[in-house]
Formats: sequence, structure tokens, C-alpha cells
Amino acid sequence: MTALTSQDFIKKEDKFGAHNYHPLPVVLARGEGVFVWDVEGKKYYDFLAAYSAVNQGHCHPKITEALIEQSKTLALTSRAFYNNVLGEWEEYMTQLFGYDKMLPMNSGAEADETALKLVRKWAYKVKGVPANEAKIVVCDGNFHGRTITIISMSSDPDAYNHYGPYTPGFVNIPYNDIERLEKELQAPNVAGFLVEPIQAEAGVYVPEDGYLKKAAELCKKYNVLFVADEVQTGLARTGKMLACNHEDVRPDILVLGKALSGGMYPVSCVLADDEIMLTIKPGEHGSTYGGNPVAAKVAMTALDVLQNEKLAENAERLGKIFRAEMKAINSPLIEMVRGKGLLNAVAIRPTNDKTAWDVCLGLKENGLIAKPTHEHIIRFTPPLVITEEQLMDAIGIIKRTFKEFGI
Repeated sequence: MTALTSQDFIKKEDKFGAHNYHPLPVVLARGEGVFVWDVEGKKYYDFLAAYSAVNQGHCHPKITEALIEQSKTLALTSRAFYNNVLGEWEEYMTQLFGYDKMLPMNSGAEADETALKLVRKWAYKVKGVPANEAKIVVCDGNFHGRTITIISMSSDPDAYNHYGPYTPGFVNIPYNDIERLEKELQAPNVAGFLVEPIQAEAGVYVPEDGYLKKAAELCKKYNVLFVADEVQTGLARTGKMLACNHEDVRPDILVLGKALSGGMYPVSCVLADDEIMLTIKPGEHGSTYGGNPVAAKVAMTALDVLQNEKLAENAERLGKIFRAEMKAINSPLIEMVRGKGLLNAVAIRPTNDKTAWDVCLGLKENGLIAKPTHEHIIRFTPPLVITEEQLMDAIGIIKRTFKEFGI
């Protein structure tokens, strides 16, 4: 039987799959560390890392082993029964991040939905907001997932068009605008402020220094919960275990996902103290797969890898090198370079009809895969296990690609 080509696999997805993604035309078949290989055997640097889910590198042997071993013993019980791994994981998480309780889920969107439900429960049961009157402040440019409620707070027409009617109860304000935030927080029915420490999907928008700290202080002043969505920014990506750690901010509710499993399994969670977490009683929220033994073992191992291999420190050091090298590229095609740690973006200025997509196609041909966001921005987020030697090699590919555009 003739082996299927990349084009064969692309045609299959196009014919039998929903058209809700527009992938780069590369069909991946294997991954190890910072590298992936397509079905023809071509090797690439992965500079997306599954939107930062693969911080620990592809198929990390320790995480893979944890997945296999637990899968052979007990995979799923549902939460109708206790299992002998969940409590261990909950203890691990609460001690590592400094909270009373953890609530496990599967996807980042589910974890954000959980946080929203916690904010509203707290509003009615603790703050005393009148029934069904709670408001949650969010930021323009946010990306917290794809559910109906989450897209109801989006400012991106691609995310919310033709999905109405929308869930009420959200107040959108500009990102990185402390004065506007304080104005909204003064309203008595505002219960929470949900924010990404860095807006990754929007194009790696980094707020001004002190923004998070001021926002958290204002939330405390007005008795509003500060909720940090660290699904993409957390777990060593920005050079600290959490992006909030850069400003010594402790969120009232912390949302984690993606790299919580090292890309091996869908795992997410929410962390909060008892006053908030225990507002939800048995039967009021849950997930069949949330907190399953495989997820618990994989997550603990993935977090061990982040700490033992000092991946936050690696991201901090190599991120500075990456941004310096990108800024040194003399190309009118590059409009701006920004980021923190190994969460970085290059904004592309359309020149001679060339776009970020065109640049990414060129990068692919040269052995590096990345993906545009919002048409004119390329996000560069390699696995955090990348070495300086590998980073410099990848930077060489990026420089060569810009040079090949002849600009």
C-alpha cells in the first residue's frame, strides 16, 4: 500500500472534518523536545508549542512514563467515587501555589467557566450582590476560550459573530487602563475582574509595569475578586512560574491549563481559598473527567519537570536573547517585537502584499513552524526545554527567512 502524503492527510481533514481551523500546511507525525517531523520526515523547530501547552517539550520521557503507568492501573472513576491520586494532586497544587483548595477540570475554557461561576457564587453568597445582578469586568482583546458565555465577553467579531444571544453580566474595558478599571470597580454589583497577565492570543500584548499590581490592589479596595487567567502565560512560559509573579501578585482565583500536563493530556484547574471555593456545594458544578487519576499523575510529573529542569529560568534568560536578536533584524517588514520570557511576538508591517502568513510559510520551508495571530502578528513560543544553541540556530532560520523576502 502506498504511504499517504501530507497532501493526502490535508485532503482528508478538509473532506471529513469541520472547517473551524486554518492550519499551516504541514502534517506532523512525530515530536521530541523542541522538534517535530512531518509525514515525509522533514524536521522542524516547533515555535508554537501547541499554544504553550508543550512547555516541557514534545513527549517528555518522564511525563510519558507517568501517563503510561497510571493508564495501566486506573484511568477514570468519575467523581462519584474517591480515587487514590486526586487528593495527592490537590495537596501538591495547593502547596505549590499557596491556596486552600483546587478544583480540577480538563480544558482551559472549562477552567475559565469554573472561575466565572465561582465569582458569581461568591458575589451572591459572600458579597451580598442582589440575585442575578453580578457584573464581571473583562478586557478588550481577551481570549478565555470558545464557549457561548466566554465569547459573550469577546471583542473579536470572529469569536462572537452569529452566536447570539449572548450571556449578560460582563463589562468590557480597555486592557492596561487602570483609570477605567477603577471607575468600573466602584459599581456595587461588580464581583470580579478577569484578566490575562499578558494577552497572548491578541498578539502578546504586555501591559505596563505595575499594571497587575495596581489592578489587584484596586480589586481589594473595592471588594472585587482578582481573577488571573494564566492558561497560556502560566507555568514558566514568561520566565516565572506564573506571569503574576513578576509583580508579586497573588490572584484571588488562579486559572491554569495547557502546560499543566506538558501537552500530554487535557488538564486544567482553578485554585482559590475556602471563602471562595466552598461557595460551590456538592452537585452544583463538576466534570466526569476532571480530576481523573491519569490527569493527576501527569500534572504532578509535568510540574516536577518545570521545576527540576529550571524551565522558568531558561525562559527568562533565552527570552531576552530572542527579543534582542529580533530587534536587531534590519527589515522594514518588522514593525514591532514584544514579549516576556519565551512568550514573544513579531508584528509584521504589510509590504509588497506580504503578510504574517507569508512569512510563516517561508519559515516552514526553512525548517521552523510558527503561526500568525490576527493576520499581522507572528507568535514565537518554543518549548521551554530549548537550549541556547538551538535557539540561535532557530533565530538564524528566522533571519534568513526575512532576508529571502528581499526587503
